[in-house]
Amino acid sequence: MKEIQSLIEISQFYGKDKAMVIAGGGNTSFKTDDKLWVKASGFALSTITEEGFAVMDREKLAKISENEYSKDAFERERQIKDDLADATITKDKRPSVETSFHNAINYKFVIHLHPTLVNGIMCSNKAEELVLEIFGAEAVYIPYIDPGYILFKAVEAKIKDFRAAKGYDPKVILLQNHGIFVSADTTDEVKAIYDDIMANIEKAIQTPVDETALPVAEHVTAVVPAIRAMVSTEGLKIIKVTNSKLVEKFNASAQAFQKVELPFNPDSIVYCKSKYIYIDEVGSPELTIAAFKKQYESFVSANGYAPKVVFIKGIGMLSVGDNAAQSTIIKEVFEDAMKISWLSESFGGQHFMTPEQINFIDTWEVENYRRKVSAGASAGRVENKVAIVTGAAQGFGEGIARIMKENGANIVVADLNDEVGAKTAASFNGIKNSSRSIFVKTNVAEMPSLNKLVYETVCEFGGIDVYVSNAGILRAGGLDEMTPENFDLVTKINYNAYFYGVKAVTPVMKLQTSHNDKMYADVVQINSKSGLAGSRKNFAYAGGKFGGIGLTQSFALELAPDRIKVNSICPGNFYEGPLWSDPENGLFVQYLNAGKVPGAKTVDDVKAFYLAQVPLGKGCTPADVTRAVFYVIEQENETGQAVPVSGGQIMLN
Repeated sequence: MKEIQSLIEISQFYGKDKAMVIAGGGNTSFKTDDKLWVKASGFALSTITEEGFAVMDREKLAKISENEYSKDAFERERQIKDDLADATITKDKRPSVETSFHNAINYKFVIHLHPTLVNGIMCSNKAEELVLEIFGAEAVYIPYIDPGYILFKAVEAKIKDFRAAKGYDPKVILLQNHGIFVSADTTDEVKAIYDDIMANIEKAIQTPVDETALPVAEHVTAVVPAIRAMVSTEGLKIIKVTNSKLVEKFNASAQAFQKVELPFNPDSIVYCKSKYIYIDEVGSPELTIAAFKKQYESFVSANGYAPKVVFIKGIGMLSVGDNAAQSTIIKEVFEDAMKISWLSESFGGQHFMTPEQINFIDTWEVENYRRKVSAGASAGRVENKVAIVTGAAQGFGEGIARIMKENGANIVVADLNDEVGAKTAASFNGIKNSSRSIFVKTNVAEMPSLNKLVYETVCEFGGIDVYVSNAGILRAGGLDEMTPENFDLVTKINYNAYFYGVKAVTPVMKLQTSHNDKMYADVVQINSKSGLAGSRKNFAYAGGKFGGIGLTQSFALELAPDRIKVNSICPGNFYEGPLWSDPENGLFVQYLNAGKVPGAKTVDDVKAFYLAQVPLGKGCTPADVTRAVFYVIEQENETGQAVPVSGGQIMLN
């Protein structure tokens, strides 16, 4: 049906525009005489397909208007939920709570959105008086009513009154502190109506919103990991730190923050809750942490839940989520609230929801369901952990990082190859769970680059749980062939850089474990079987790896009191990876040219020689290595170890 395709297209068109809808919200529909297709709960407009729409029986839907329901609000909503379910033809989908609104409007297409510009007026003190000027004489305005049946009946009554007076239905319905419904028989007309409305609002705005991004203060790494630890007592949280001209407007003082200290609409409550923390600028990271601790304990005691939004003057906005997906939603929703507040100043100032209205939304089963669905879920052995993996653009590092992402970890791809690294991180984000991946261009042999890596990781995720020191290089050759320059390069990357990385990440790890006595952190060096046994004509590589195990054991002793475990994983050869199989500079080629394998005439001869030395007769894979990584992370009583994963080629005494 071409109309369904039109519904999908307009849904995605507006769903991808954060100025029109955020957090997968809004809902859209198309109707025939007997059926209604309406967005189902849990589906985002931006990516919706036909599978995302619940199909409804309009005859049964119409009975909701006629039925008598309980006078108790919560019992009434339960009864209506049952009637909605009975009217749903696609029984595996839960229809939007506003389905009855869509059915009551006679136009074929109904597009309900929460545009920031519209809500700048609908959440202002002049909302009603601006309807005629901005939205036109035929727009219908509904003062705030709690969502659900009572609101539906109010909207239905307005539609019937309008229909009786005009002979047709209103095409624009405005809900105070909520959003807008635009309806028409074609999607082109819907778009034209929205375009006219947006243009009218833009003309009336006195001071446009400034969203210019600003840097987060460098001392974020000395504050936010401690906060993350404090809020992670019931499971690891993810904190996204944001700063901008928009944030600074409301972060300038406690008085400025009052302009966003209460929610404007139900979405804010669903995703950000209704109360937040503001911390004025203090003299040092330690004092800031202490100020947060005091406010946090008081907040939880008073409200029974942890804050989702924290403002710290001098740092920015902290979005505290149960996972990375949720922290991003919280950020976007609260940024929208700040924009609404800013815009409302052009229309008489902020009009917040009342305590009674807030309480209804906060306890309403429908919105609790939406909150639960939107949160997403991670699953796996490293759920919600923040892991930096160096050298993760390709090869062993890419394989390790990918499997960790599949198991719920948030991955920072740290690599010098920015083109490949960015593509790798993007591919990780195609893995469907609530964790996230970012790329940070990193030179592991330079401390400033590593410090930048730590800073960007903390800004994105709030802390560091795992540091996988994987980046390494190999230059084969005996004493006669090895140049001092190549020896120094191999040593700097494989040995020195391990130290540099641990030095960079452990202050953040210590900050976390010092503020949560249940937290551990892990440093995992990807070493080699060459770190356990000498390697002929490969002494530069083996020497650095031997030294790495010495660092592992020494770091483990030093960091054990901080509950930071340090272990090395010693893989056998990953024959299928580029390190070995690259046709121009892979180890098979290098070893053949260096004469490392006596009698070898071809690359295949070299490969057969190495496979013959492995009792299990196979090369090592990233999956093999990652299982060992998971083991040392999960084992809370193992540190300072060098774990071989070599198919039996190396056996510990």
